[in-house]
Amino acid sequence: MAGMDGMARVLIIEEDSQWQKVLLRGLGKAHESLVWPEGEAGVLSKVTREAFDIILLNLATDDRAQLIEKICKVSPSTPVIVTSHIDRAELVVRAIKCGAFDYLPKPYSDQKIRLAVDHALEHQSQKNELDYLRRQQDVLYDFGSIVAEAPAMKQVMSMLRKLADSDSTILITGETGTGKSFLSGTVHFNSRRCKKPFIKINCANISETLLESELFGHEKGAFTGAVKTRAGRFEQANGGTVFLDEIGEMSPNLQAKLLRVLDDKSFERVGGNQTLRVDIRIIAATNRILEDLIAAKRFREDLYYRIAVARVHLPPLRERRECLESIARHLLAKSCREMKRAVSGFSPEVKEAFNHYAWPGNIRQLANVIELAVLLEEGSLIQRGSVTLPEVAPKPLTPPPVIVPPAGAVPPQAGVSSPHHVPAPVPHSLDEHEKDLILRALEANFWSQKHAAEHLGITPRALNYKIRKFKIVHPHWRKNK
Repeated sequence: MAGMDGMARVLIIEEDSQWQKVLLRGLGKAHESLVWPEGEAGVLSKVTREAFDIILLNLATDDRAQLIEKICKVSPSTPVIVTSHIDRAELVVRAIKCGAFDYLPKPYSDQKIRLAVDHALEHQSQKNELDYLRRQQDVLYDFGSIVAEAPAMKQVMSMLRKLADSDSTILITGETGTGKSFLSGTVHFNSRRCKKPFIKINCANISETLLESELFGHEKGAFTGAVKTRAGRFEQANGGTVFLDEIGEMSPNLQAKLLRVLDDKSFERVGGNQTLRVDIRIIAATNRILEDLIAAKRFREDLYYRIAVARVHLPPLRERRECLESIARHLLAKSCREMKRAVSGFSPEVKEAFNHYAWPGNIRQLANVIELAVLLEEGSLIQRGSVTLPEVAPKPLTPPPVIVPPAGAVPPQAGVSSPHHVPAPVPHSLDEHEKDLILRALEANFWSQKHAAEHLGITPRALNYKIRKFKIVHPHWRKNK
């Protein structure tokens, strides 16, 4: 194969000695060139025994197209560049159909020879890189490598294995950080759609207008800033899978458009009239209770039944403690590889602390805790002093109790306090409680979002979303949205 210096092994199949010299001169000393003077005889045996990066083959006879097809079978990774006079165009087309990579017409200059070979080598390099990434991806998303020691997770994995090779829409529920996104990728890369795109969209982090354009695309001039037509994610994922994370945050308008995509695989771009059809599979996920959203008229019931053809619930980490140690070891090895650190395990004190912690942020929080510990630890084992376990987020403030006065008691007069009666406060909404909690955490941590997130036991990204949701601002922040 082509070496680090870019030198390639090139096999030249050309009977004419003059054209042999032209090709050798064009390739020069940049590549290792071998002329095969025996025509077709023994070529397949040679290609089978030895590795070549490029084959230059002259279309001397009509049978050469069949030879190309045979070469591509025994050495599919080797690009074949055919050479021929212009008047043999029909034969060239046939050769390309049989697997030839490129066509170099005679007469050719040294520059054209080098360009053709460089193009083939570049293409082959990209193909090898993609093949490598796909192999890595296959390992990454291998069902067998997923830690599932808890009975509940064994049941989840069994179900996902069965669903993987179908086209059924799947709804994955569970708390933030339980691995919904990862498992959606595992389903895709173990399905018949694995060679097609896998596209993730987080419905909670994008405004309704932008999300509509992101999913469905838009036509030029559809809105201010739409300077050109853009294909949406559904078009880009044609043949593959779209993962809609936090689908419970999608607006009712977009829910209706999504329902149509699920029903008949068709839609129009924003500002367009042309109906587009796609072949995609939808996997949705949410940490919300969609039944509650349906009751509150915030989520369409018909869409719920359409996305929940197969429903899978991921239990939180605290309910699958049998998996905790194995997951921690896996995350430790990952962090050590990425940060080039030599930490081999956890001390008994750390294991005990992990086992007794509630893990409100689930696997995502565990990964963050281990990553920081690897950075802080100087020894071969993670010690307790290197592990930061934030306190679990406190419960919302409880309204003061209402003390009912005894029968016959005189109600207090206006402006007069009474030890027997405390006016009932105006009930707060859940959002108000949540906003109050976040404000208190920010104030306690001098408005540091990172430390406030740790205090609350959530990720900085989740806190940032809440800050934008509740429009919390502070003069010392560089950006206030």
